[in-house]
Amino acid sequence: MQEVLSEIGVWKERGDRIALATVIDVQRSAPRPPGAKMAVNDRGEIAGSVSGGCVEGAVAEIADTILKGDPPQLLHFGIADSDAWDVGLPCGGEIDVWVQAYEPGQFEQVARTGGRAAEVTVLEGASPGAKLLVLADGARTGSLGSPELDDEAARVAGELLWAETSERRDGLFIDVIGPPPRLIVFGAVDIAASLCRMARAAGWRPYVIDPRARFATPDRFPDAEQVIAAWPEDAVAQLGGVDPATSIVVLTHDPKLDDAALLLSLASPARFVGAMGSRRAQAKRRERLVAAGVADEDIERISAPVGLDLGAISREETALSILAEIVAARHGRDGGRLAESKGRIHEVPA
Repeated sequence: MQEVLSEIGVWKERGDRIALATVIDVQRSAPRPPGAKMAVNDRGEIAGSVSGGCVEGAVAEIADTILKGDPPQLLHFGIADSDAWDVGLPCGGEIDVWVQAYEPGQFEQVARTGGRAAEVTVLEGASPGAKLLVLADGARTGSLGSPELDDEAARVAGELLWAETSERRDGLFIDVIGPPPRLIVFGAVDIAASLCRMARAAGWRPYVIDPRARFATPDRFPDAEQVIAAWPEDAVAQLGGVDPATSIVVLTHDPKLDDAALLLSLASPARFVGAMGSRRAQAKRRERLVAAGVADEDIERISAPVGLDLGAISREETALSILAEIVAARHGRDGGRLAESKGRIHEVPA
């Protein structure tokens, strides 16, 4: 949604009528993931993309008919190999696209303010185009036509909200939006500065936490969203807690701070928890956590020593190794070499 928001805003202000096309499903090496959007107005202007170029013309023609009053349509495109080469897809692919008239609503407002929500749309049956909005706190607006369907859709939407994945399921499309991923770094050390810089460049929101005010200063971490000089529990409370979309890495090398940060992290639904230190340090840390009452299965959540095996030496290389593992974990990958993998190179994130 973010990729077309600015244009839609301008178009609405001047009174244009708008149709919105959304990729709802892909097969093989399709160019855009579910949730990708293209907007078309009644002046013939286009914003966004659903295929990287090869089916935009056909989608725009359907959008024109919808702007003239036709009902929403579900389109299927098989991308021929000859067309695929033009958009960098020599393997070809297939996409399904939902096209409907655009009406501003709360989903757009959430997207503009960087919030998290899922909009569920009925694709077939008696009420195509019916919508249900599910917010991160579970609040709902709209209806798909029956309380039972609303309840099931809200359950699925709640799962996908934190998986940050848009998905087609059983005649419904769950369109997920959310803020950039959040990375909490415990430890105001040099590597943290490099990690924040790389995370920011990758589109993440990095935060640095360290109770040592002498080290935890904003000027040392200009790429951090916020630097908080406080004990882990107090600092995380200032950030509103840890949600399932948050990744955490502990870099302090100080057992008092490391253990406090890890105890808090392991009691949270954080997606990823990593910690620096030698293998010997990890063994001692494990002993301390066990003594503190942490269960073995919770300790197994810690990726330590954190990072992929890149042979990193410098601070920047080490930060790259750490961020690479965090990104891989976010997408459900193990971070191996693509040349040796047998699965799909690109999955279909939200």
